[in-house]
Amino acid sequence: MPAAGSEPPIADGTTLRVEVLSVVFQIRVPQVRVAPPTAPDSGYGSDADGPSLCVLLTRTADGVWTLPGGGVGAEETLSASARRLVADSLDVREIAHLEQLSVFSDPHRVPIVRTIASTYMGLVPSDAAATPPEAAGWFAVDSLPPLAFDHTEIVDAARHRLAAKLSYTNIAFALAPARFPMSALSEIYCAALGYPVDTTNLLRILSRRAVVVATGTVGKTGRSGGRPPALYAFAEKELRVTDEFATLRPPM
Repeated sequence: MPAAGSEPPIADGTTLRVEVLSVVFQIRVPQVRVAPPTAPDSGYGSDADGPSLCVLLTRTADGVWTLPGGGVGAEETLSASARRLVADSLDVREIAHLEQLSVFSDPHRVPIVRTIASTYMGLVPSDAAATPPEAAGWFAVDSLPPLAFDHTEIVDAARHRLAAKLSYTNIAFALAPARFPMSALSEIYCAALGYPVDTTNLLRILSRRAVVVATGTVGKTGRSGGRPPALYAFAEKELRVTDEFATLRPPM
């Protein structure tokens, strides 16, 4: 048996490395930019005024943008390693939901050492403080910089997974604040799905599925005035299937 932490040989005598990579999403409203000011091309980001689906990236010493990740701890499960690598490297600790995405095992996905990636999708609530350090940044998924290896493909896979699960589960609980007006929740769905979502229709569907409940409280009046909006909350903070027939069918 190889020593703990070493790379085991495979059938042809070469070495095999296993890594964990995480696609961490948050719905963010860009203020100046969604990339750190020290990024080599800090114009990457969203041109939209409203919320955008953003992914967390980290920059290597040679300036390449990658998904957060690394090796598996000797005494850790894959999911524990994923949480540790995101939290320790990037100080993003409020991951409300984490699930395994897929295994990427193309023999040539990483040069020199064959590397198998076990990938995860993590979701951070839109109101969570998630400011990464200088060597990392949030990027709108529609305006990604060039990424290392197959990391763009991994982001695409996570984006499609999220869009699909928004149709038949309550997974939006991991993207939304604890309390919210329905207009804000529809913006979250719109940003994640990539197409407009009608607020009234969304409330009707999610209420029928017992996904959201009225809190009996109201929020602040918007800039245009009017009545304070009613606030809602998710009935549960654990993932569950709400409609296997997927009424909100994403076009992706």
